[in-house]
Amino acid sequence: MSIAEGGIPSPNIWQHPKVYEIENRAVDPNGVIEPAMRAIRDWAGGNVLDIGCGTGFYLPMFAATAAKVVGVEPHGGLVDAARRRTRSLPNVEVRQGSAQRLPVPDASVDVMHARWAYFFGPGCEPGLTELDRVMRRGGTAFVIDNDGSRSTFGQWFSTSYPMIKAPVVERFWADRGWQRTRLDMGWRFESRADLEAVVKIEFTPEDARRILASHTGVEVDYAVNLWSRGY
Repeated sequence: MSIAEGGIPSPNIWQHPKVYEIENRAVDPNGVIEPAMRAIRDWAGGNVLDIGCGTGFYLPMFAATAAKVVGVEPHGGLVDAARRRTRSLPNVEVRQGSAQRLPVPDASVDVMHARWAYFFGPGCEPGLTELDRVMRRGGTAFVIDNDGSRSTFGQWFSTSYPMIKAPVVERFWADRGWQRTRLDMGWRFESRADLEAVVKIEFTPEDARRILASHTGVEVDYAVNLWSRGY
């Protein structure tokens, strides 16, 4: 399967797209994230860029009110899946590419969305440089990522990935003029088997066993940071 130049492997969705689809359906069951984004900048009538769009899960949401939506994804197989998902939506286009080499023109984007994709703090500077190129004046960029400083999932994440330090990530974004909106969303799965399958693609086998042994049920409280910046 072809990978766009500069594409950074994402083992969860690249290796387990069907399980990742289960995770996407379980995320934010009460619909917290979308209204928080709209309160900062609505995309109605604008041009939206979804970086790291995967199988295109969020593209139809944007397409419902945006003038044009472009999804960019480095993994060829996921590009094909996103195109199948959006083939009936005339205002959506999916292009293969990476955050460091976005296949979109200069100053063409009103709203950028990246959710658990590439923009994880230190190391994403090339992608931020590309945003400077493609964002239109008056546009807004959104990055959604884990808040490792709180919530049950945050504790799992910070324990399992100690190299990712919440204060360092927060300082990285704040120093570059991004604003943080703290959100409490969650996971809510249809079955315990679904929760277990998702935990196993997000953590090492050892960490997944520890997590599943300590947590019952099908719901997990989960905090995220919604980072935003105006251009």
